[in-house]
Amino acid sequence: MKRQLSIDHLDTATSLNNLAILYCFQGRFSEAETFFTQSLEIRERQLGEDDPLVAANLNNLAELYRSQGRYSEAEPLYLRSLEIMKQRLDADHPTIAASLNNLALLYYAQCRYGEAETLFLESLEIKKRHLGVEHPAVAKSLHNLSKLYYYQGRYSEAEALLTQSLKSRQNLLGENHPDTVDSLRGLELLRNKQKPSTQAGSFWIFR
Repeated sequence: MKRQLSIDHLDTATSLNNLAILYCFQGRFSEAETFFTQSLEIRERQLGEDDPLVAANLNNLAELYRSQGRYSEAEPLYLRSLEIMKQRLDADHPTIAASLNNLALLYYAQCRYGEAETLFLESLEIKKRHLGVEHPAVAKSLHNLSKLYYYQGRYSEAEALLTQSLKSRQNLLGENHPDTVDSLRGLELLRNKQKPSTQAGSFWIFR
């Protein structure tokens, strides 16, 4: 691609970004960072600093940093990405909801629960308006918010949300889908946690 096209061609940036995503799945994080950064620089030069594709690159790089625990580096990238998207996209665009969710996950990892809750709720409301209440993305937000409430000791609120998420996933994805199984497991652990003298195991993961 680089030999056939200019190093600053937007198709080159797309290929670099896609390759970086592949390397993330393979755990080749150093290489992924290099390619995300190169892709970002090309898009900034060709499109300007406030283009949605630039915002996508910023989000991807922030996701990489969050996965590595590099939270202080991830946050400004998430914030800049979100600012661009809010300026350039419709307020109810699902990409904005996804960005809010990602930033909320960062704040959750830092135990900044109040900030995380605000963003999770905002993301959830956008998804409901844009996608409808019966959608896998809405179920995912309910699931994530329930986990946040669990770690705050807000068990009744967590259980109500997780029950909604589980029902939706059963209807949309089926009983054997990994997300459905994860919500079911989380609900069981949550209920065990509330029983006297019962130690619950590790909590469910974000899905």
